[in-house]
Amino acid sequence: MTSRYKKRFAELKQSNLKAFMPFTVLGWPDKERSLALIKQMIEAGVSALELGFAFSDPVADGPLIQRADFETLASGFTVSQGLELIREVRAYDPEIPIGVLIYYNLILAHGPETFFKDAAEAGIDGVLIADLPVDSVSEVEPLARENDIDLIFLISPVTAPERMDLITSKAAGFIYLLSRLGVTGTHERSNKADSELANTVAQIKKRTALPVLAGFGISNAGNATAMYKAGCDGVISGSKVIELAAKPDAEDQLLAFYKSMLSASSS
Repeated sequence: MTSRYKKRFAELKQSNLKAFMPFTVLGWPDKERSLALIKQMIEAGVSALELGFAFSDPVADGPLIQRADFETLASGFTVSQGLELIREVRAYDPEIPIGVLIYYNLILAHGPETFFKDAAEAGIDGVLIADLPVDSVSEVEPLARENDIDLIFLISPVTAPERMDLITSKAAGFIYLLSRLGVTGTHERSNKADSELANTVAQIKKRTALPVLAGFGISNAGNATAMYKAGCDGVISGSKVIELAAKPDAEDQLLAFYKSMLSASSS
């Protein structure tokens, strides 16, 4: 069976479009509003979803997403509730690719076999384990394969060639490219960084046919356009979503943001 990622990326390529994948934390600011936030993304026409499980030490995330994580944990929202929320999202849209960002301790606490089985049943297509190095992925690789779940991996501009070889040999779904070093956020970018990124994208594409999506620091249509010029097949944006979702007129501001990002993906 063709995966939802393969199908969606093929459709985008045929239409000469780039992918726009927004991110939010499952259960933030509460379950009802989290579901409404995700449904709005789908209704706006986003390409795919990246949904995060709140964790107490989210080392890859900047202050906005960290705060959302901590608020979600403080509310008592659990991994099991996150999986249930994804089931509701999957029932709402059977076709949209859904990836999750999670930390390994959460998988261990849930039980790795149970987690991947539950993830498949919930309708998850891809799992990115933020703190599990590719060298240690043999612990979960068979479980992901048995449950038809793609393992998503991070590559950065400083990833060594031999490590890039290993990552691209094990990755599925898409490659998550760190558009800059550090944590997620909405900082300004530099032309020098973007030219270095173009070289990284070229190196990845020599090794795999998987789409390359850039994340970290993608907060507006200009950032997205720079990523497309660097050769990326799409972008992921999370901190901006969390920032706008916390505002009083969140729904209008988010819709305008999604429309601007989708407009950039078609230009």
